[in-house]
Amino acid sequence: MARKKLRVGVLFGGRSGEHEISLRSARSILQAIDRRKYEVVELGITREGRWLAGEPAQMMLAGEAAAKAGRGAALNAAGHAAGLSIAAAAGEPAAGTGLDVVFPVLHGTFGEDGTVQGLFELADVAYVGSGVLGSAAAMDKDAMKRLFAAAGLPITPHVTVLRREWRADPRRATRSIEKRLRYPVFVKPANLGSSVGISKVKTRAELSAAMDLAAGFDRKIVIEQGVGGPGVKPRELEVAVLGNDAPEASVVGEIVPAKEFYDYEAKYELSGPDESVCIIPARLTAAQVRKIQAMAIGAFKACECAGLARVDFLMAPASKGRPAEIVLNEVNTLPGFTSISMYPKLWAESGVAYPKLIDRLIELALERHKERAETSFSR
Repeated sequence: MARKKLRVGVLFGGRSGEHEISLRSARSILQAIDRRKYEVVELGITREGRWLAGEPAQMMLAGEAAAKAGRGAALNAAGHAAGLSIAAAAGEPAAGTGLDVVFPVLHGTFGEDGTVQGLFELADVAYVGSGVLGSAAAMDKDAMKRLFAAAGLPITPHVTVLRREWRADPRRATRSIEKRLRYPVFVKPANLGSSVGISKVKTRAELSAAMDLAAGFDRKIVIEQGVGGPGVKPRELEVAVLGNDAPEASVVGEIVPAKEFYDYEAKYELSGPDESVCIIPARLTAAQVRKIQAMAIGAFKACECAGLARVDFLMAPASKGRPAEIVLNEVNTLPGFTSISMYPKLWAESGVAYPKLIDRLIELALERHKERAETSFSR
């Protein structure tokens, strides 16, 4: 008797500013996933929050215009759609109508921040990636840095300012920032990804516009001191982590941004001779590689991550007899997953090809779900 295929729902789109990046990731996964092992169900969320399944979701992947044309076939309410596509996974699995596992490829807000993970937990369905706590903690740059500090992991000095505080008294907030940090600084929304809303600020004259930009994307603004100080352009290093309770780290890669830092345009919009360059593996000493890999696993565990994460670092060059400074930048629990994104490229260089990486992530999702089933939730 032939083994039943696992029914995998690939969930993409979403309401965040990273909607288009999510579609790119989903297209790559759907192209590479082994259809001999899996029955694949496309699940899309429009920019307005409508959930689509089957043909309307496929049309959404083909382009926004096609999605609008098929909107009549879409489900009208997100809750109704979630009931059909996600909660059904726990309902009638034996009947073949449910999902065995969900592979969310939702980058940023409403997908990478613990919100949709809570839905999966309520539906009791296996899903790829970190749980509610890990997703929320790694998404919030302020909370994430607190966890790094508690774990003794090196980070750059930073200040967190609430949007309300900034708008109520910009001068006071500026004094507080300048008292604790030196220019240049990076101003970021606390809860966003793909470098959206981030500015490099070299002087006080540039601070106000950067704060206003970040405040438009989140109620919390994180201001970080530039690594290495004025005139220093730190190296941007990345490590892919894979696993649950015993995570492993990939080789270390390096991004050489086409711009002054790796912002949204440098990541996704520049091409040809102007595009950013990936160096895999990064040119580092063996000791530096070991240190960075250990820090990546430490960051993964500090944030209670599971399944996958890309951990980003900044490295200032050695100077005046001092060794190179390596600090944690952030953890991304659902990093870009196109075939040319850093996460799968790092694992390809480490010996795990893209289709096998998909297999492994699905296995880890099922493993974690099975382990959770051993927990009693009632007396």
